[in-house]
Amino acid sequence: MNRFAALALILLFGFASSNLYGQAASQSQSQSDSGAKGSAAGQSKSTGSMRGTLLHPAALTAKAPAEYDVKFVTTKGEFVLHVTRAWAPLGADRFYNLVTHHFYDGCAFFRVVPKFVVQFGLTGDPAINKAWQDAKIKDDPTTQSNKPGTITFATAGPNTRTTQVFMNFGNNSFLDNQGFAPFGEVTSGMDVVLNLYSGYADQPTGHQDEITNQGKAFLEKSFPNLDSIKTATVVSPAPSASAPGKLPPPKPGAPAPK
Repeated sequence: MNRFAALALILLFGFASSNLYGQAASQSQSQSDSGAKGSAAGQSKSTGSMRGTLLHPAALTAKAPAEYDVKFVTTKGEFVLHVTRAWAPLGADRFYNLVTHHFYDGCAFFRVVPKFVVQFGLTGDPAINKAWQDAKIKDDPTTQSNKPGTITFATAGPNTRTTQVFMNFGNNSFLDNQGFAPFGEVTSGMDVVLNLYSGYADQPTGHQDEITNQGKAFLEKSFPNLDSIKTATVVSPAPSASAPGKLPPPKPGAPAPK
């Protein structure tokens, strides 16, 4: 087995001086603190709601725009991906739903192999990882080549794509006939992508079970130098108000998800 074939197999197993002045300053600080608390509470509520939605993959089925851009803010800088739905419709739809619900925020680039790929798509939250393990989508026909800068879903065999994706560093056209269908490409910031920490190379790849089940705690302990995603956001076109998925109704006698 040659090096590229072995690497392809690994892809298959692909996670804040007067009293008058003093009173004014005190009032201003009080208002600031109150505003900060309100903002924090709102953010916490929003985050909790988003997490609740991510625990129900079946609710996230919005159809992606024909083309859209995703801005990634990472610990190394920023880059932008342009997604073309026609390249791989099912993959583009899944990626759109994951991004618009902030699945990738906080995810580590756990596999960075120079001249081959950079892979991500396991969150720091074990419950969310487990919720998506069986949320598989069918394969798309491969209409584009895995050339440098393209992004593709990782798989564990036919019709097993879930959340993990990789970006190609090199010309990996040998993946084209193995079910790896690119759905977008980096349009700016490729230098950032190429500069992601690669000191661990493929080491973390063999620990995907630990990443899935222990999340951020495992990565920080075992692979502390990994770069990660701060935010991933659809910037063009802006997601419509109908994009968020609807949670399924609770079972009789069960509390509604929060």
